[in-house]
Amino acid sequence: MTIRAGSLDRRTLLRGAIATAAMGSFAVACGSPSSNDNNSGGPKGKKGAKNPFGVAANSKVDAAIFDGGYGTDYVDYANKVMGKQVKGVKVQVKPVVDIAPELQPRFVGGNPPDLIDNSGEDQIGFLGILDQLEELDDVFEAENYEGKKIADTVYAGVKEPGTFKDKFVALNYVMTVYGVWYSKTLFEKNGWTPPKTWDEALDLGQKAKKKGKYLFVHGKEAATYYQTLLIGGAIKEGGDEVRIALENLEKDSWSHPAIQGILKVMETMVKEKMFVPGGSGTQFQKAQAIWSNDQKALLYPTGGWIENEMKKATKADFQMTGIPEMTLTSKPKMAYEAVHAAAGEPFIVPKQGKNPAGGKEVLRAMLSKDAAANFSKTKLAPTIVKDTVPADGYGSSALVSQSKMLADAGENIFTWNFVSAYGMNTDQLVPWNSFLAGDLDAKGLTSALQKISDKIREDDSVDKIKVS
Repeated sequence: MTIRAGSLDRRTLLRGAIATAAMGSFAVACGSPSSNDNNSGGPKGKKGAKNPFGVAANSKVDAAIFDGGYGTDYVDYANKVMGKQVKGVKVQVKPVVDIAPELQPRFVGGNPPDLIDNSGEDQIGFLGILDQLEELDDVFEAENYEGKKIADTVYAGVKEPGTFKDKFVALNYVMTVYGVWYSKTLFEKNGWTPPKTWDEALDLGQKAKKKGKYLFVHGKEAATYYQTLLIGGAIKEGGDEVRIALENLEKDSWSHPAIQGILKVMETMVKEKMFVPGGSGTQFQKAQAIWSNDQKALLYPTGGWIENEMKKATKADFQMTGIPEMTLTSKPKMAYEAVHAAAGEPFIVPKQGKNPAGGKEVLRAMLSKDAAANFSKTKLAPTIVKDTVPADGYGSSALVSQSKMLADAGENIFTWNFVSAYGMNTDQLVPWNSFLAGDLDAKGLTSALQKISDKIREDDSVDKIKVS
């Protein structure tokens, strides 16, 4: 399986997208005294097949890990597997929520952590610190703890999202699969079939109303999950032209017939009160619980992290299951089975850390079958390491369905990056909350989203990503 952004060169797209997202806040780091220092210091050990980076025995690894939907304990688990390979090396994990604000002073001061999970809303712009990062090609060239070359054990294409200016500096560890989620138990009990088209979803909404339920629910911070659903379905319906127009911030890009067709159905759903009321004033996890625990709504669009995120607020025997985004018609340009997915959770190793060799060794430990399987078992999501999720998904129906969606999609896996690249989500949340609350129609939502794209396109101070 190769992860790709339609027919686009994924490397070109993702380099620019992720780098542009937050590089401004870290530009100062490039001018720090340590910026061009490539001494890769720290304690040294003897290099060999079982110690490819020369990590010193009994050394410590300072790891700053984003404390988000996956938590941080999966990195702590590296201590267990590393003990089988290198003597006494210990990773000390510090959970961090706001990565850039907290770690910027350490980069400027020349004493960054040895390993960073550069994720979350406040991630560090990669181009701003590119010269301060270790290249990670040697991690993929090394043997894993099972004696196999790591490059041969991971999915194809996973280096590309972390490659900038031909430098592979960010190892994206988790495969994120996006889709629409439902309770298999509830659907089987009522004889409902998961929808493949938006018309089928509209019909399902009518059936839900007869049972005193809603089709969808949304929370104020996650209203743009429905934008993700819209874009995914529109790209499958209309093909690359939809994605490319949005990525390039083209005039009238939000007016494409595939987008407008889906928006029209969404507008009907809002008017016919198929969304749980009050979502625009409800915290998103509380809104999600209305779906996962109370079962007042049938469907919820989000990423594969949802089961882990809501495991304490999900009804017993829910059997959370995912399907690809609905298409507008039964004959879209991309198959219904095409799925929006991408490698995420980028890990970086700063050169100026006290133990960069140790940082790489932690990554090597995380890429072992043991650690990758532990992540999938405890976080209910696949990693980039192949063949680590059993057929039963460790008892997780959501994990089974993620594996099935990836397998069914084959080469038809796509993504887009303009929203995160230009930091558009905060502005887009406003019209989306209004639309889902019934205070803004499809025409008004289209106009608002286009104005946000136009403003960035016409701002000469913003570096643009050209997608072709």
